[in-house]
Amino acid sequence: MIKAAPMPACSSIPLPFTTKASPHQRSRVSGPRRLRLPASPFRQPRSAFAASPPASRLRPRASVSASAAPSKDYEFTDGNGEVELRLDVQKLGIESSKDVFVDVDDTSLLIRAKSDGTLRTLMNVLTLFDRIKSSETIWFIDEDQLVVILKKVEQELKWPDIDESWESLTAGITQLLTGISVHIVGDSTDINEAVAKEIAEGIGYLPVCTSELLENATEKSIDTWVASDGEDSVADAESIVLESLSSHVRTVVATLGGKQGAASRFDRWQYLHSGFTVWLSVSDASDEAAAREEARRSVSSGSVAYAKADVVVKLGGWDPEYTRAVAQGCLVALKQLTLADKKLAGKKSLYIRLGCRGDWPNIEPPGWDPDSDAPPTNV
Repeated sequence: MIKAAPMPACSSIPLPFTTKASPHQRSRVSGPRRLRLPASPFRQPRSAFAASPPASRLRPRASVSASAAPSKDYEFTDGNGEVELRLDVQKLGIESSKDVFVDVDDTSLLIRAKSDGTLRTLMNVLTLFDRIKSSETIWFIDEDQLVVILKKVEQELKWPDIDESWESLTAGITQLLTGISVHIVGDSTDINEAVAKEIAEGIGYLPVCTSELLENATEKSIDTWVASDGEDSVADAESIVLESLSSHVRTVVATLGGKQGAASRFDRWQYLHSGFTVWLSVSDASDEAAAREEARRSVSSGSVAYAKADVVVKLGGWDPEYTRAVAQGCLVALKQLTLADKKLAGKKSLYIRLGCRGDWPNIEPPGWDPDSDAPPTNV
């Protein structure tokens, strides 16, 4: 079981994990789209407008299950404003709803039934796919089935299944992303790429690694490039790649980690803001509370460029075996973000259509020139 930190704008995933996720070191996905880059020297992209740190958008989290979904022994239906569960209780000899006990709150569900003098657990969902109106829950016996009806808080949100599993998140998150790309940033290129590929494979987006695009274009490794031309040269080149990718949809982009990465620089976020940005931050905190406080300080201080990200996922360490668990934490954070601000995806789309001019999050009217001396109007 992974615990996600109950704090604004942060999902914290400390290690060690107490429940082992399915081993999945690298997603077996097709290679990224190849882009033709200008020959060296690279031209300088326009400098970006500084955007404010991530707003406090995320609601407190319960737990996030990193395990595979259990075998399905129930029927699930998503209706208008409610979801319905049907469980076969005939074999248990349950004929009356008086023998059924449903314990429910806004995010979890426990169904038990008394059979032959024994109280049996029929279903235990630690984290529902989304919040419900627990006080409006009803249940009854319909022939040989127990029917439980839950009222959704977000009535327009389609639930793929009852729980917030990897399968449910990958099936349900695309309705909230609406095609907007996801950008993975952080100090480690390897972590960024592993998580980006896992997310892309899960949600059906195209995985793109800026390191591969740059190395294919220059026919030399990033390390060799840094040694010969310096970190600034690599960061400038990645900015051009990000500019090319900013008009693409349904991609998950893994960016370069370290000082050679554009995301580590405050003036290189102009095109990163075209997507939902997730900061993967490895923490040395000894426990979850410390990791949560560390994440809060990182976001509020804005001392590093990564703090411009829409969400930050804190990791108490890294092991490729838990790539899917980290990817699931990212999807949970993105789901909370987009549900808390339902206009955010549309705002990202507008920012892209206007040319990613660097005026995020206070988008200027059409015709505004970022290179002009005129002061911005949306300060």
